[in-house]
Amino acid sequence: MSVPAGVPGPAAGPRPAAGPLAVRPRRLRSTPAVRRLVTDVRLHPSDLVLPVFVREGIDEPRPVRTLPGVVQHTRASLVAAAREAVAAGLGGIMLFGVPERRDALGSGADDPDGILNVALADVREAVGDDLVVMADLCLDEFTDHGHCGVLDARGRVDNDATLERYASMALAQARAGAHVLGPSGMMDGQVGHLRAVLDAAGRDDVLLLAYAVKYASAFYGPFREAVDSQLTGDRRTYQQDPAAAVSEALREVRLDLAEGADLVMVKPGLPYLDVLRAVADVADVPVAAYQVSGEYAMVEFAAQAGAVDRDRVALESLLALRRAGAQVLLTYWALEAAQRWLG
Repeated sequence: MSVPAGVPGPAAGPRPAAGPLAVRPRRLRSTPAVRRLVTDVRLHPSDLVLPVFVREGIDEPRPVRTLPGVVQHTRASLVAAAREAVAAGLGGIMLFGVPERRDALGSGADDPDGILNVALADVREAVGDDLVVMADLCLDEFTDHGHCGVLDARGRVDNDATLERYASMALAQARAGAHVLGPSGMMDGQVGHLRAVLDAAGRDDVLLLAYAVKYASAFYGPFREAVDSQLTGDRRTYQQDPAAAVSEALREVRLDLAEGADLVMVKPGLPYLDVLRAVADVADVPVAAYQVSGEYAMVEFAAQAGAVDRDRVALESLLALRRAGAQVLLTYWALEAAQRWLG
């Protein structure tokens, strides 16, 4: 075969023997001990927060069909779970309430005898300061329309009227014993409004975990079964568009930081690792990521079908969130990870 003009032909004679490889990256992966020594991504039980559901009017824990291994707790089983979390060394527990009755204003959310507030008091009494007790601060579990706020006469979520309901909710949760409040409704100004109300009430000790970047995601499906959501329609007028530029997420983060957020969160986690990394690069407070119900359920059901190694995939997903910049991870695998995978 002829060689095209300008292209050198093969060198005459035998090829020289290859020289020694000076750089061998595999040396740093050669044994488990070496890999442990050089890794810069570490996960500890204290980085993990366990989301839990407590349901009014049940006598025993009720499994959530679309979240294998997750239950709606009774008040008693919730306290037992909180004590188990302390024993496992978890960083925190995040409570979501599932009431028997709902109305347009979500009245059960700030009722001292409402399921979320009595459960917060139960858990705080049981664990004291040995575990960070967090409360979801949103109306969606308590409204008969399933939205995260108060609706106006045209059926739209009224941002400023909702802030007043959030303020009442915050005071109720603080009195019940929550260390951290997680306003998750994506209302404009929610962090600043809550900070002002809490401080005026002498509760400047209560932390605010801002759901600064929360997308109108399809990954929340199993969660809506877990809280018996009454939602019709969607939340796209207040949660962020999955197609939005990262700059919009950073704008939300900067606003929440300016309003006094103690921590900021990105939700969901794995589908938005690029956003999580960008947030971690600009935030001067701890950054959290919520590994949401759909992320968890996909792995669980894939493992049941024999498609993946459940434990390895679950742990890998947590490490990915940590590597992207999350210092606090909310995950339904928190207890199992602490007890079995991180020992």
